[in-house]
Amino acid sequence: MHMAMVIGGGLGLLGIFVLFGWLWGASAAGMAFAAKAFVPAWLAIALVNMWVGVSHAGYTVRQEAPILAVVFLVPAIVAGVVAWQLSRT
Repeated sequence: MHMAMVIGGGLGLLGIFVLFGWLWGASAAGMAFAAKAFVPAWLAIALVNMWVGVSHAGYTVRQEAPILAVVFLVPAIVAGVVAWQLSRT
């Protein structure tokens, strides 16, 4: 359940990034740039989530690595698709 909430939070954060891309750039190019900028920010957040799982929840890095992959990749792939679609317009 926690993993789904973190992924949902990532998708929500992507929406906020794209919204701010529109507010700052007022174009699809600004929104595409914001979607691309989301990926490194999301990687940092996902790594912090992994660190919390290892240091506070008692999991090992080996146990947390697949969760990190899923938690990072799902929103990152959606961001890539969004950026690709917005750059085509």
